Amino acid sequence: MPRAIKTEERISVFDIFKIGIGPSSSHTLGPWKAIRLFLDDFVKKHSFSDIESLQVELYGSLAKTGKGHGTNLALVMSLCGEEPETVDTGTIEQRYTDIARNRRIHLLGVHEIRFDPATDIVFNSGKTLSFHANALSIRVRMNTGRALTETYYSIGGGFVVKGGAKSGSPPQVVLPYPIDSAADLQRWCAIKGLAVSGIVLENEKSWRHNDDIGARLREIWLTMFDCTFRGCHRGGLLPGGLRVHRRAPSMHAALHSGAPYSNPVEWIESIRRPGESFDRIVDWVSCFALAVNEENASYGRVVTAPTNGAAGVIPATLLYYWCFCPGSTESGLERFLLTAGELGSIFKKGATISAAMGGCQAEIGVSSAMAAGALTECLGGDVQQVLMAAEMAMEHHLGLTCDPVGGLVQIPCIERNVMGAIKAITAARLALAGRPEQARVSLDDVIRTMWATAKDMHMKYKETSQGGLAANIPVSLPEC
Repeated sequence: MPRAIKTEERISVFDIFKIGIGPSSSHTLGPWKAIRLFLDDFVKKHSFSDIESLQVELYGSLAKTGKGHGTNLALVMSLCGEEPETVDTGTIEQRYTDIARNRRIHLLGVHEIRFDPATDIVFNSGKTLSFHANALSIRVRMNTGRALTETYYSIGGGFVVKGGAKSGSPPQVVLPYPIDSAADLQRWCAIKGLAVSGIVLENEKSWRHNDDIGARLREIWLTMFDCTFRGCHRGGLLPGGLRVHRRAPSMHAALHSGAPYSNPVEWIESIRRPGESFDRIVDWVSCFALAVNEENASYGRVVTAPTNGAAGVIPATLLYYWCFCPGSTESGLERFLLTAGELGSIFKKGATISAAMGGCQAEIGVSSAMAAGALTECLGGDVQQVLMAAEMAMEHHLGLTCDPVGGLVQIPCIERNVMGAIKAITAARLALAGRPEQARVSLDDVIRTMWATAKDMHMKYKETSQGGLAANIPVSLPEC
């Protein structure tokens, strides 16, 4: 049976686009948030001085690929009180090493307890909880002898659920144009005579002021640009033991004209060349996507779009629009993100954005659909063409498995972002040249199909590193 659409779940664009660190939104950002939620709830009733010991147990996909995804590092940084948006990413691994050596940690930076990551983070790969494949339990034993346990689920894209109930999400609001499906979105656009981004912007005003919306969108795209800039200029090997070489810097060196720049904004301006040749545009898009996901694999700061593993598709497509499409504007960048964010929320409601539940179709496939629809709007497409582009992009990712070699978000994850971006651009061009009224498959049809495919997919192809390439590429990796 297809999944019932989760009506009345109100998701902001800024719930889909979150600033965090790599390599995984479900395995890094989600557990990070879960720890903070637990500690914030704990201190409402207790004191940290009451804690005798604290242990975290990981289940399912979190346990099977958690070390490769840096879950243990995320848990420790969160216990220390660091925030994903502001933590100094260059110090994370050394700080983790120091805590592991001393077997002591300062909870939220204010109270020291004994904590040994080697024994107090338990990877229970033999057990998967029924609610979701990404689960963790936090257990505290107090000096009174009392024990307290809470279970959280990291359901993809940095979204966290506590014990089966939503936790940490914004308060529910009454939106002027509630949207639970692509059909809802199309209906509201027709009724109000607005583009997709126009409807989304009106809904966003239910959460925050218009000026704040613009400021946050600008923060999102500048973070994407900054991440791409860093990835294009930072060489060497990716961490984790696979000895994967960064490729974006060499591609960038071969492509760039040599025009001077001193910051990411000037760098983008040095690249902008509408009318560039097809071959060079494809190479630039590939370079952008590689750069972001090589940063993601190195615990760099990225934007979930809608996840970390798929973080390169939307920046690469956005930069294609900004650098190479005649007439690109800053307002177009805003419309792009508003449209993409709404499409991501529709996929989350009707299916999943978690690879541990749906395979990589839920990450690269969804990000490609988001990018395709958003690009279509920015290039002048109407709502029907936007939805058609998103449908085509997902249709050609159906069944894509998640099989990270060595449990690392590197092979085949990084290259898949390149493919997702190229497919998004192709889908947008096809939709703009097409006649949506003649289409036989709707976006809602493909979302239902995606969820049915996810349920049929064998668990070993859902971010466990037990199938696909992960099972056929022999590796011997050091313990993280």
